[in-house]
Amino acid sequence: MTSILSVVQPAAPVARRYYIETWGCQMNELDTQRMAGQLMVQGLLPTRDPREADVILLNSCSIREKAENKVYSRLGEYRRFKEDREHLLIGLCGCVAQQVGERALKRVPDLDFVLGPARVGELSEVLNRRRAGERVVATGFPAERSYDFDTISRDGLFKGMVTIIEGCNKRCTFCIVPSTRGPERCRSFEDILEEVQHLLDFGFVEIELLGQTVNHWKDPHQDLDFADLLDAVARLEGLKRLRFVTSYPRDFTLAMVEQFARHENLSPYLHLPVQAGSDSLLKRMGRGYTVGEYLPLVDALRKARPGIALSTDLIVGFPGETDEEFQATLDLVEQIRYASIFAFKYSPRPGTAAPRLKNQIDDDLASERLQILFQAQKKIQLELNSELLGQEIEVLVTGDSKQPGTQMGRTPCHRIVHFDTFGEPSKLGSLQQVEITDAKPHSLLGIRRGQTSANPSLLERPSVLPVLRG
Repeated sequence: MTSILSVVQPAAPVARRYYIETWGCQMNELDTQRMAGQLMVQGLLPTRDPREADVILLNSCSIREKAENKVYSRLGEYRRFKEDREHLLIGLCGCVAQQVGERALKRVPDLDFVLGPARVGELSEVLNRRRAGERVVATGFPAERSYDFDTISRDGLFKGMVTIIEGCNKRCTFCIVPSTRGPERCRSFEDILEEVQHLLDFGFVEIELLGQTVNHWKDPHQDLDFADLLDAVARLEGLKRLRFVTSYPRDFTLAMVEQFARHENLSPYLHLPVQAGSDSLLKRMGRGYTVGEYLPLVDALRKARPGIALSTDLIVGFPGETDEEFQATLDLVEQIRYASIFAFKYSPRPGTAAPRLKNQIDDDLASERLQILFQAQKKIQLELNSELLGQEIEVLVTGDSKQPGTQMGRTPCHRIVHFDTFGEPSKLGSLQQVEITDAKPHSLLGIRRGQTSANPSLLERPSVLPVLRG
Protein backbone atom coordinates (compact mmCIF):
# COMPACT_ATOMS: atom_id res chain seq x y z
CA MET A 1 0.00 0.00 0.00
CA THR A 2 1.40 3.31 -0.99
CA SER A 3 1.20 6.04 1.58
CA ILE A 4 0.66 9.53 0.37
CA LEU A 5 2.38 12.16 2.44
CA SER A 6 0.73 15.54 2.60
CA VAL A 7 3.34 18.26 2.46
CA VAL A 8 2.26 21.39 4.31
CA GLN A 9 3.76 24.51 2.78
CA PRO A 10 4.82 27.20 5.23
CA ALA A 11 2.52 30.18 5.26
CA ALA A 12 3.71 33.14 3.25
CA PRO A 13 4.94 35.99 5.44
CA VAL A 14 2.39 38.72 5.96
CA ALA A 15 3.53 41.94 4.33
CA ARG A 16 4.14 44.83 6.69
CA ARG A 17 2.17 47.97 5.86
CA TYR A 18 2.44 51.72 6.39
CA TYR A 19 -0.14 54.48 6.40
CA ILE A 20 0.67 58.21 6.08
CA GLU A 21 -1.87 61.00 6.54
CA THR A 22 -0.71 64.28 5.04
CA TRP A 23 -1.93 67.79 5.81
CA GLY A 24 -0.72 71.01 4.23
CA CYS A 25 1.28 72.25 1.28
CA GLN A 26 3.28 70.74 -1.58
CA MET A 27 6.34 70.67 0.67
CA ASN A 28 4.49 68.33 3.01
CA GLU A 29 3.33 66.23 0.06
CA LEU A 30 6.93 65.78 -1.06
CA ASP A 31 8.05 65.02 2.51
CA THR A 32 5.44 62.26 2.57
CA GLN A 33 6.82 60.84 -0.67
CA ARG A 34 10.32 60.91 0.83
CA MET A 35 9.18 59.05 3.95
CA ALA A 36 7.18 56.54 1.91
CA GLY A 37 10.27 55.73 -0.13
CA GLN A 38 12.31 55.00 3.00
CA LEU A 39 9.56 52.75 4.36
CA MET A 40 9.32 50.82 1.10
CA VAL A 41 13.08 50.30 1.06
CA GLN A 42 12.60 48.71 4.50
CA GLY A 43 10.08 46.31 2.98
CA LEU A 44 6.81 48.00 4.01
CA LEU A 45 3.96 48.44 1.55
CA PRO A 46 1.31 51.17 1.56
CA THR A 47 -2.24 50.68 2.81
CA ARG A 48 -5.27 52.95 2.69
CA ASP A 49 -6.61 51.56 5.97
CA PRO A 50 -4.71 52.68 9.10
CA ARG A 51 -6.14 49.68 10.99
CA GLU A 52 -3.94 47.43 8.81
CA ALA A 53 -0.77 49.44 9.32
CA ASP A 54 2.40 48.50 11.16
CA VAL A 55 3.65 52.11 10.93
CA ILE A 56 1.37 55.17 11.01
CA LEU A 57 2.74 58.64 10.29
CA LEU A 58 0.80 61.88 10.70
CA ASN A 59 2.53 64.49 8.54
CA SER A 60 1.15 67.67 10.07
CA CYS A 61 0.76 71.32 9.08
CA SER A 62 0.72 74.25 11.52
CA ILE A 63 -0.44 77.06 9.23
CA ARG A 64 -4.06 77.08 10.30
CA GLU A 65 -5.52 77.87 13.72
CA LYS A 66 -5.84 75.10 16.33
CA ALA A 67 -3.56 72.82 14.32
CA GLU A 68 -2.05 71.35 17.48
CA ASN A 69 -5.46 70.36 18.87
CA LYS A 70 -6.41 68.70 15.59
CA VAL A 71 -3.18 66.70 15.65
CA TYR A 72 -3.76 65.41 19.18
CA SER A 73 -7.33 64.49 18.30
CA ARG A 74 -6.15 62.39 15.34
CA LEU A 75 -3.38 60.78 17.38
CA GLY A 76 -6.03 59.80 19.92
CA GLU A 77 -7.86 57.92 17.17
CA TYR A 78 -4.71 56.15 15.96
CA ARG A 79 -3.46 55.06 19.38
CA ARG A 80 -6.57 52.89 19.82
CA PHE A 81 -5.28 50.65 17.02
CA LYS A 82 -2.47 49.54 19.34
CA GLU A 83 -4.99 47.53 21.33
CA ASP A 84 -5.04 44.97 18.50
CA ARG A 85 -1.57 45.65 17.07
CA GLU A 86 0.94 45.93 19.91
CA HIS A 87 3.85 46.21 17.47
CA LEU A 88 2.29 49.27 15.76
CA LEU A 89 4.56 52.34 15.65
CA ILE A 90 3.01 55.82 15.48
CA GLY A 91 5.02 58.91 14.53
CA LEU A 92 4.15 62.61 14.54
CA CYS A 93 5.91 64.35 11.64
CA GLY A 94 5.82 67.73 9.92
CA CYS A 95 5.52 71.28 11.15
CA VAL A 96 3.48 70.62 14.30
CA ALA A 97 6.10 68.02 15.25
CA GLN A 98 8.80 70.69 15.04
CA GLN A 99 6.60 73.07 17.01
CA VAL A 100 5.71 70.80 19.95
CA GLY A 101 8.73 68.46 20.09
CA GLU A 102 9.07 66.48 23.32
CA ARG A 103 5.79 67.84 24.67
CA ALA A 104 3.99 65.49 22.28
CA LEU A 105 5.65 62.41 23.82
CA LYS A 106 4.59 63.55 27.29
CA ARG A 107 1.01 64.25 26.24
CA VAL A 108 0.54 61.04 24.17
CA PRO A 109 2.10 58.06 26.01
CA ASP A 110 1.57 55.75 23.02
CA LEU A 111 3.33 58.09 20.58
CA ASP A 112 6.59 56.46 19.50
CA PHE A 113 8.54 59.32 17.92
CA VAL A 114 8.47 62.93 16.76
CA LEU A 115 10.12 63.88 13.45
CA GLY A 116 10.53 67.48 12.26
CA PRO A 117 10.47 68.44 8.55
CA ALA A 118 14.22 69.09 8.42
CA ARG A 119 14.89 65.54 9.66
CA VAL A 120 12.67 63.65 7.20
CA GLY A 121 15.70 61.94 5.68
CA GLU A 122 16.40 60.29 9.07
CA LEU A 123 13.13 58.33 9.25
CA SER A 124 14.78 54.92 8.77
CA GLU A 125 17.27 55.64 11.56
CA VAL A 126 14.51 56.91 13.87
CA LEU A 127 12.49 53.73 13.30
CA ASN A 128 15.50 51.56 14.13
CA ARG A 129 16.12 53.53 17.32
CA ARG A 130 12.49 53.13 18.34
CA ARG A 131 12.57 49.39 17.68
CA ALA A 132 15.59 49.26 19.98
CA GLY A 133 13.46 50.75 22.76
CA GLU A 134 14.06 54.52 22.51
CA ARG A 135 11.25 57.08 22.19
CA VAL A 136 12.80 59.55 19.76
CA VAL A 137 12.50 63.31 19.26
CA ALA A 138 14.25 64.32 16.03
CA THR A 139 13.64 68.03 15.49
CA GLY A 140 15.77 71.09 14.76
CA PHE A 141 17.69 72.11 11.66
CA PRO A 142 21.00 70.26 11.23
CA ALA A 143 23.53 71.71 8.78
CA GLU A 144 24.04 68.32 7.15
CA ARG A 145 20.88 66.58 6.00
CA SER A 146 20.09 63.41 4.12
CA TYR A 147 18.31 63.92 0.80
CA ASP A 148 18.27 60.76 -1.33
CA PHE A 149 16.06 61.73 -4.25
CA ASP A 150 16.39 58.34 -5.89
CA THR A 151 14.51 56.63 -3.05
CA ILE A 152 11.49 58.95 -3.13
CA SER A 153 8.18 57.15 -3.71
CA ARG A 154 6.67 59.33 -6.43
CA ASP A 155 2.97 58.57 -6.15
CA GLY A 156 1.88 60.75 -9.06
CA LEU A 157 1.74 59.63 -12.66
CA PHE A 158 2.76 62.92 -14.19
CA LYS A 159 4.19 65.57 -11.83
CA GLY A 160 7.58 65.33 -10.17
CA MET A 161 8.13 67.74 -7.29
CA VAL A 162 11.69 68.90 -6.60
CA THR A 163 12.69 70.86 -3.50
CA ILE A 164 15.29 73.51 -4.38
CA ILE A 165 15.25 75.63 -1.21
CA GLU A 166 14.11 74.79 2.33
CA GLY A 167 13.09 77.14 5.11
CA CYS A 168 12.53 80.89 5.05
CA ASN A 169 14.48 83.97 6.18
CA LYS A 170 11.51 86.36 5.90
CA ARG A 171 9.84 87.60 9.05
CA CYS A 172 6.22 88.16 8.05
CA THR A 173 4.39 88.93 11.27
CA PHE A 174 1.65 86.33 10.66
CA CYS A 175 3.77 83.39 9.50
CA ILE A 176 5.12 80.45 11.51
CA VAL A 177 7.14 78.88 8.67
CA PRO A 178 10.56 80.24 9.76
CA SER A 179 10.02 78.53 13.12
CA THR A 180 8.80 75.20 11.73
CA ARG A 181 10.94 74.94 8.58
CA GLY A 182 14.01 76.82 9.77
CA PRO A 183 16.30 79.25 7.94
CA GLU A 184 16.80 79.15 4.19
CA ARG A 185 18.99 76.38 2.86
CA CYS A 186 19.58 76.03 -0.88
CA ARG A 187 20.44 72.85 -2.74
CA SER A 188 23.18 73.04 -5.34
CA PHE A 189 22.57 73.68 -9.03
CA GLU A 190 24.08 70.30 -9.94
CA ASP A 191 21.97 68.34 -7.45
CA ILE A 192 18.75 69.93 -8.69
CA LEU A 193 19.53 69.31 -12.36
CA GLU A 194 20.48 65.71 -11.58
CA GLU A 195 17.16 65.09 -9.83
CA VAL A 196 15.12 66.73 -12.61
CA GLN A 197 16.95 64.70 -15.25
CA HIS A 198 16.32 61.55 -13.19
CA LEU A 199 12.58 62.29 -13.23
CA LEU A 200 12.53 63.01 -16.95
CA ASP A 201 14.39 59.78 -17.65
CA PHE A 202 11.75 57.99 -15.62
CA GLY A 203 8.92 59.46 -17.67
CA PHE A 204 7.57 62.50 -15.84
CA VAL A 205 6.29 65.23 -18.15
CA GLU A 206 5.80 68.00 -15.57
CA ILE A 207 8.30 69.30 -13.02
CA GLU A 208 7.37 71.55 -10.09
CA LEU A 209 10.18 73.32 -8.26
CA LEU A 210 9.38 73.85 -4.58
CA GLY A 211 10.38 76.24 -1.84
CA GLN A 212 8.77 78.57 0.68
CA THR A 213 10.54 81.40 -1.18
CA VAL A 214 11.39 79.46 -4.31
CA ASN A 215 12.63 82.44 -6.34
CA HIS A 216 15.13 83.38 -3.62
CA TRP A 217 17.17 80.30 -4.52
CA LYS A 218 20.90 80.90 -5.02
CA ASP A 219 23.52 78.27 -5.63
CA PRO A 220 25.60 77.83 -2.45
CA HIS A 221 28.83 77.42 -4.45
CA GLN A 222 28.45 79.47 -7.65
CA ASP A 223 27.14 82.87 -8.73
CA LEU A 224 23.82 81.49 -10.00
CA ASP A 225 20.31 82.58 -9.10
CA PHE A 226 16.78 81.38 -9.81
CA ALA A 227 16.73 82.85 -13.33
CA ASP A 228 19.79 80.74 -14.21
CA LEU A 229 18.16 77.64 -12.73
CA LEU A 230 14.89 78.18 -14.62
CA ASP A 231 16.78 78.62 -17.87
CA ALA A 232 18.79 75.43 -17.35
CA VAL A 233 15.86 73.25 -16.27
CA ALA A 234 13.58 74.50 -19.06
CA ARG A 235 16.18 73.46 -21.66
CA LEU A 236 16.22 69.81 -20.56
CA GLU A 237 14.97 67.48 -23.28
CA GLY A 238 11.59 65.86 -22.66
CA LEU A 239 10.30 68.46 -20.19
CA LYS A 240 6.77 69.39 -21.28
CA ARG A 241 5.79 71.63 -18.37
CA LEU A 242 7.76 73.49 -15.73
CA ARG A 243 6.13 75.19 -12.75
CA PHE A 244 7.33 76.59 -9.43
CA VAL A 245 5.85 77.63 -6.10
CA THR A 246 5.84 79.73 -3.94
CA SER A 247 7.30 83.01 -5.22
CA TYR A 248 8.01 86.03 -3.06
CA PRO A 249 7.19 89.27 -4.95
CA ARG A 250 10.16 91.22 -3.59
CA ASP A 251 12.60 88.57 -4.87
CA PHE A 252 11.36 88.56 -8.46
CA THR A 253 13.86 90.02 -10.95
CA LEU A 254 13.44 91.01 -14.60
CA ALA A 255 15.77 88.16 -15.54
CA MET A 256 13.28 85.74 -13.96
CA VAL A 257 10.37 87.41 -15.75
CA GLU A 258 12.22 87.05 -19.07
CA GLN A 259 12.24 83.26 -18.72
CA PHE A 260 8.48 83.24 -19.33
CA ALA A 261 9.08 84.82 -22.73
CA ARG A 262 12.05 82.59 -23.51
CA HIS A 263 10.68 79.12 -22.71
CA GLU A 264 7.33 77.88 -23.96
CA ASN A 265 7.40 74.91 -21.57
CA LEU A 266 7.51 77.28 -18.58
CA SER A 267 3.80 77.08 -17.81
CA PRO A 268 1.81 80.31 -18.22
CA TYR A 269 0.79 80.19 -14.58
CA LEU A 270 2.29 81.81 -11.50
CA HIS A 271 1.29 81.86 -7.85
CA LEU A 272 2.30 85.30 -6.60
CA PRO A 273 1.10 85.93 -3.01
CA VAL A 274 0.22 89.54 -2.29
CA GLN A 275 -1.66 88.97 1.05
CA ALA A 276 -3.35 92.42 1.05
CA GLY A 277 -4.11 95.38 -1.19
CA SER A 278 -3.23 98.14 1.27
CA ASP A 279 0.28 99.46 1.91
CA SER A 280 -0.50 100.02 5.58
CA LEU A 281 -1.64 96.41 5.93
CA LEU A 282 1.42 95.13 4.05
CA LYS A 283 3.64 97.11 6.41
CA ARG A 284 1.97 95.60 9.49
CA MET A 285 2.37 92.18 7.89
CA GLY A 286 6.10 92.81 7.39
CA ARG A 287 5.95 91.94 3.69
CA GLY A 288 8.67 94.35 2.57
CA TYR A 289 6.97 95.68 -0.57
CA THR A 290 4.12 98.01 -1.52
CA VAL A 291 1.21 97.68 -3.92
CA GLY A 292 3.04 100.19 -6.11
CA GLU A 293 5.95 97.73 -6.39
CA TYR A 294 3.73 94.67 -6.88
CA LEU A 295 1.69 96.04 -9.79
CA PRO A 296 4.65 96.69 -12.16
CA LEU A 297 5.76 93.09 -11.61
CA VAL A 298 2.32 91.88 -12.71
CA ASP A 299 2.51 94.12 -15.79
CA ALA A 300 5.98 92.81 -16.66
CA LEU A 301 4.84 89.19 -16.36
CA ARG A 302 1.83 89.79 -18.59
CA LYS A 303 3.97 91.56 -21.16
CA ALA A 304 6.47 88.68 -21.18
CA ARG A 305 3.72 86.03 -21.36
CA PRO A 306 0.36 87.31 -22.60
CA GLY A 307 -2.49 85.35 -21.08
CA ILE A 308 -0.50 84.19 -18.05
CA ALA A 309 -2.82 83.06 -15.25
CA LEU A 310 -2.00 84.50 -11.84
CA SER A 311 -3.13 83.23 -8.46
CA THR A 312 -2.48 84.73 -5.05
CA ASP A 313 -2.85 84.39 -1.27
CA LEU A 314 -4.97 86.88 0.67
CA ILE A 315 -5.58 87.37 4.39
CA VAL A 316 -8.71 89.14 5.62
CA GLY A 317 -9.34 90.25 9.18
CA PHE A 318 -5.69 90.96 9.90
CA PRO A 319 -5.26 92.94 13.15
CA GLY A 320 -6.37 96.52 12.71
CA GLU A 321 -7.86 95.97 9.23
CA THR A 322 -10.16 98.93 8.55
CA ASP A 323 -13.05 99.09 6.09
CA GLU A 324 -10.82 101.18 3.83
CA GLU A 325 -7.98 98.65 3.95
CA PHE A 326 -10.31 95.78 3.14
CA GLN A 327 -11.78 97.78 0.25
CA ALA A 328 -8.24 98.30 -1.05
CA THR A 329 -7.82 94.53 -1.17
CA LEU A 330 -11.09 94.19 -3.09
CA ASP A 331 -9.97 96.91 -5.49
CA LEU A 332 -6.67 95.12 -6.10
CA VAL A 333 -8.48 91.86 -6.88
CA GLU A 334 -10.73 93.68 -9.34
CA GLN A 335 -7.74 95.41 -10.94
CA ILE A 336 -5.46 92.40 -11.35
CA ARG A 337 -8.21 89.83 -12.07
CA TYR A 338 -6.55 86.74 -10.67
CA ALA A 339 -7.38 83.36 -12.22
CA SER A 340 -7.80 82.04 -8.68
CA ILE A 341 -7.20 83.10 -5.09
CA PHE A 342 -6.47 81.35 -1.81
CA ALA A 343 -8.05 83.54 0.84
CA PHE A 344 -8.25 82.94 4.59
CA LYS A 345 -9.30 84.66 7.77
CA TYR A 346 -6.33 85.71 9.84
CA SER A 347 -5.56 83.22 12.61
CA PRO A 348 -2.90 83.93 15.27
CA ARG A 349 0.03 81.53 15.28
CA PRO A 350 2.23 80.92 18.33
CA GLY A 351 5.60 82.61 18.20
CA THR A 352 4.61 85.22 15.60
CA ALA A 353 4.38 88.97 16.09
CA ALA A 354 0.89 89.67 14.76
CA PRO A 355 -1.02 88.46 17.86
CA ARG A 356 0.60 91.35 19.77
CA LEU A 357 -0.77 93.96 17.37
CA LYS A 358 -3.64 96.17 18.53
CA ASN A 359 -7.27 96.00 17.35
CA GLN A 360 -7.77 92.29 16.72
CA ILE A 361 -10.70 91.85 14.30
CA ASP A 362 -13.97 90.23 15.39
CA ASP A 363 -14.35 86.77 13.86
CA ASP A 364 -17.85 87.47 12.52
CA LEU A 365 -16.62 90.58 10.71
CA ALA A 366 -13.67 88.66 9.26
CA SER A 367 -16.02 85.93 8.04
CA GLU A 368 -18.29 88.50 6.40
CA ARG A 369 -15.37 90.12 4.61
CA LEU A 370 -14.09 86.74 3.44
CA GLN A 371 -17.43 85.93 1.83
CA ILE A 372 -17.54 89.33 0.10
CA LEU A 373 -14.08 88.61 -1.30
CA PHE A 374 -15.06 85.14 -2.50
CA GLN A 375 -18.15 86.46 -4.26
CA ALA A 376 -16.15 89.14 -6.07
CA GLN A 377 -13.54 86.59 -7.15
CA LYS A 378 -16.17 84.06 -8.28
CA LYS A 379 -17.53 86.58 -10.79
CA ILE A 380 -14.02 87.33 -12.08
CA GLN A 381 -13.14 83.65 -12.47
CA LEU A 382 -16.31 82.92 -14.43
CA GLU A 383 -15.56 85.82 -16.78
CA LEU A 384 -11.94 84.74 -17.30
CA ASN A 385 -12.89 81.08 -17.83
CA SER A 386 -15.60 82.08 -20.32
CA GLU A 387 -12.93 83.72 -22.48
CA LEU A 388 -11.60 80.20 -23.20
CA LEU A 389 -14.85 78.92 -24.73
CA GLY A 390 -14.31 77.34 -28.15
CA GLN A 391 -10.55 77.11 -27.74
CA GLU A 392 -8.67 73.84 -28.16
CA ILE A 393 -6.26 73.47 -25.25
CA GLU A 394 -3.65 70.87 -24.37
CA VAL A 395 -4.68 69.12 -21.15
CA LEU A 396 -2.53 66.94 -18.90
CA VAL A 397 -4.76 64.04 -17.78
CA THR A 398 -4.68 63.64 -14.00
CA GLY A 399 -7.61 61.34 -13.17
CA ASP A 400 -11.26 60.41 -13.51
CA SER A 401 -14.11 62.84 -12.95
CA LYS A 402 -17.19 62.01 -10.92
CA GLN A 403 -19.39 62.01 -14.00
CA PRO A 404 -19.24 58.60 -15.78
CA GLY A 405 -17.37 58.69 -19.07
CA THR A 406 -15.39 61.81 -18.17
CA GLN A 407 -11.88 62.52 -17.01
CA MET A 408 -10.13 65.56 -15.59
CA GLY A 409 -6.84 67.31 -16.15
CA ARG A 410 -4.96 70.58 -16.05
CA THR A 411 -4.39 73.16 -18.74
CA PRO A 412 -0.92 74.74 -19.09
CA CYS A 413 -2.34 77.68 -17.10
CA HIS A 414 -3.31 75.22 -14.31
CA ARG A 415 -7.08 75.39 -14.76
CA ILE A 416 -9.09 72.24 -14.08
CA VAL A 417 -10.87 70.72 -17.09
CA HIS A 418 -13.49 67.94 -17.04
CA PHE A 419 -13.80 66.38 -20.50
CA ASP A 420 -15.81 63.68 -22.28
CA THR A 421 -13.76 60.64 -23.34
CA PHE A 422 -16.43 59.02 -25.56
CA GLY A 423 -15.99 55.74 -23.72
CA GLU A 424 -12.23 55.52 -24.35
CA PRO A 425 -10.36 56.84 -21.30
CA SER A 426 -7.01 58.51 -21.83
CA LYS A 427 -3.91 57.28 -20.06
CA LEU A 428 -3.07 59.19 -16.90
CA GLY A 429 -0.16 61.48 -17.59
CA SER A 430 -0.89 61.80 -21.31
CA LEU A 431 -1.41 65.14 -23.03
CA GLN A 432 -4.73 65.53 -24.83
CA GLN A 433 -6.28 68.20 -27.01
CA VAL A 434 -9.58 69.29 -25.46
CA GLU A 435 -12.10 71.72 -26.91
CA ILE A 436 -13.61 73.92 -24.21
CA THR A 437 -17.42 73.80 -24.41
CA ASP A 438 -18.53 75.32 -21.12
CA ALA A 439 -17.10 77.43 -18.31
CA LYS A 440 -17.79 77.36 -14.57
CA PRO A 441 -16.24 79.61 -11.92
CA HIS A 442 -13.85 76.90 -10.70
CA SER A 443 -13.45 74.63 -13.73
CA LEU A 444 -13.90 74.16 -17.47
CA LEU A 445 -15.85 71.53 -19.41
CA GLY A 446 -14.82 70.10 -22.75
CA ILE A 447 -14.59 67.23 -25.21
CA ARG A 448 -11.41 65.37 -26.13
CA ARG A 449 -10.18 65.79 -29.68
CA GLY A 450 -7.12 63.53 -29.83
CA GLN A 451 -3.92 62.53 -28.15
CA THR A 452 -0.93 64.77 -28.80
CA SER A 453 1.76 62.97 -26.85
CA ALA A 454 2.34 60.38 -24.16
CA ASN A 455 5.60 59.13 -22.76
CA PRO A 456 5.59 55.29 -23.05
CA SER A 457 7.84 54.80 -20.03
CA LEU A 458 5.45 56.90 -17.97
CA LEU A 459 2.33 55.04 -19.05
CA GLU A 460 3.77 51.60 -18.42
CA ARG A 461 5.34 52.06 -14.99
CA PRO A 462 3.59 51.12 -11.73
CA SER A 463 2.23 53.98 -9.67
CA VAL A 464 3.04 52.83 -6.12
CA LEU A 465 6.66 51.67 -6.37
CA PRO A 466 9.46 53.99 -5.26
CA VAL A 467 11.76 55.52 -7.82
CA LEU A 468 15.01 53.57 -7.43
CA ARG A 469 18.14 54.18 -9.43
CA GLY A 470 19.13 51.02 -11.34
